[in-house]
Amino acid sequence: MRLPIELRHVAPRPATGAFILDSGLSRRRVDEETAAQLHGMAKNTYPGLERMRPATFVRLLSTGEITLGAALLLPFVPTVVAGAGLAAFSSGLLGLYLRTPGMRQEGSLRLTREGTALAEDAWMLGIGLGFVVDEMTRDTR
Repeated sequence: MRLPIELRHVAPRPATGAFILDSGLSRRRVDEETAAQLHGMAKNTYPGLERMRPATFVRLLSTGEITLGAALLLPFVPTVVAGAGLAAFSSGLLGLYLRTPGMRQEGSLRLTREGTALAEDAWMLGIGLGFVVDEMTRDTR
């Protein structure tokens, strides 16, 4: 039986999966102040989140990160599925970068010092899109 992971996916899947899984596990038990800060940043970018309690938001974020990290780490999860999840998740995070004041230089996409922490979202989006495109074009090779 052939696993749904190609040799070329062996390095980026665990690298991104471990990074995201660690982030999700770290958020599992944040204090109320940290939850309020994370929720505040997210609701300023995505106003639909205003009605959600900060603790609920962080619990859902943590669960999503743990699920996505595990999907990337488990070789029986098809790469196209893990890649689509990674692309969707990192797109949402890039929205924070693009819409949050102070994360990039005025009139530019260039990072500020404060925006550097969100820079990993760009490479995660590239990896996720690469997985999806690679899997969708597999039969043409």
